[in-house]
Amino acid sequence: MNIRQFLYSADNLGYLIYGGRSAIAIDAGAVEPMIDFVHKNNLKLIFVAHTHDHPDHTSGTRELLKKTGATFLDQGFLLSNKTIDLDGEAINVYPTPGHTDDSVTYHFDDFLITGDTLFNGTVGNCFSGNLKSFYNSIKFLTTFPENTSVYAGHDYLKYSMAFARIIEPDNPDIEGYIKSYDPMHVRSTLKDELKVNPYLRFNDSRFTEILKHKGLPASTEFERWNSIMNLG
Repeated sequence: MNIRQFLYSADNLGYLIYGGRSAIAIDAGAVEPMIDFVHKNNLKLIFVAHTHDHPDHTSGTRELLKKTGATFLDQGFLLSNKTIDLDGEAINVYPTPGHTDDSVTYHFDDFLITGDTLFNGTVGNCFSGNLKSFYNSIKFLTTFPENTSVYAGHDYLKYSMAFARIIEPDNPDIEGYIKSYDPMHVRSTLKDELKVNPYLRFNDSRFTEILKHKGLPASTEFERWNSIMNLG
């Protein structure tokens, strides 16, 4: 299977996952570009779904369904079924609550579509209020192989790295991470994220020392996560 990224609004990112015949749209704000891509590649859009139900991720859904006749897969269906069959291949759907209670992450091959749970260089706001669930979701996402690509719901990379430089100015990996940034194809690997994303670095000894120096709790893993979330 393949993935195609679409920028819409100021910084939202939507996706088509497609095989040889069929496609599914995830966070379908870029309605016309998605339809054009499907037509030019002789595909049939059969499903539309979301990473979560915030309006900026659902804005194009109704129009895309009307113009294509695709089937909408709501969060309830996704959380109950946990897989989507596309041309005989499985797309895994994992609950990753924290940003919202209904947040999910899509996984196939070596790709993750993480919505507003994990961004390239940062994480989302905890609008659900459940910081422990958010922590567990981030922990889960870091269990995937380091070469797994992260495709997020927004392009916040420049802002996130500006913040990372404030928190960890001596981090030697930030410069290379920024140089590899392509605004036309925003992605990173989990290996990249573990090197530079402050919110994934709670088990790095250098980062633990930074938290202690700031007088923040750092004795347990969850304390370090909570301290890092409070830094932002």
